[in-house]
Amino acid sequence: MYVPRFNIMHEPEVGAFLRAHPVAHLVTVGADGVPDATLLPILIDNDGGRDRVVAHFARANNHWRRIVNGSPALFVVAGPDAYISPSWYASKAEHGRVVPTWNYSAVHLSGPVTIYDDVDWVRTAVTRLTERHEGDRAKPWAVSDAPATYVSGQLRAVVGIEMTIEKVEAKAKLSQNRSDEDRSGAIAGLREASEAPGAQRAQAVAAAMEEELEH
Repeated sequence: MYVPRFNIMHEPEVGAFLRAHPVAHLVTVGADGVPDATLLPILIDNDGGRDRVVAHFARANNHWRRIVNGSPALFVVAGPDAYISPSWYASKAEHGRVVPTWNYSAVHLSGPVTIYDDVDWVRTAVTRLTERHEGDRAKPWAVSDAPATYVSGQLRAVVGIEMTIEKVEAKAKLSQNRSDEDRSGAIAGLREASEAPGAQRAQAVAAAMEEELEH
């Protein structure tokens, strides 16, 4: 990942970002050199001091069969993104030397992966993922709420995957290289785009830019 110094996302921002975006594209390359990618819910875990990513595939997804245990993999965790018009910058009226750009935040996690075609392993992973996403609900659903025979059948249709995190790259491209006036103008422009396609993403980027500007 290309990360200019002013776009570096530092801890604890990285941890907060991963907690807020618990889904990622897993990218691997098969023995034939052809890349595969699958969007997966993920759990960031620490097992005996070893940071790892835990997830699972549908057995019917051929992606997992093309992964060689121990081979390198990349999980791409993406945040909101939005187009930034140069017409929003205060400096456009001053000198006109402005161009469009795209703002976004992302974290790349990479390391070796292992496939687990093991029902007990998958049961633990699925249970923990469920607890992660149901924990804040007033009436959380639990894996044990479903009939045991049904759960067993569903687990047989799932294959687990674990990646040991060896490298973390994190980037928040939020116009930090622009003047405060330009950044404020871009935030206002994003806020006004409430009816445009991608409006929800635009509002999220505006909020992230506001927080960055305040700091």
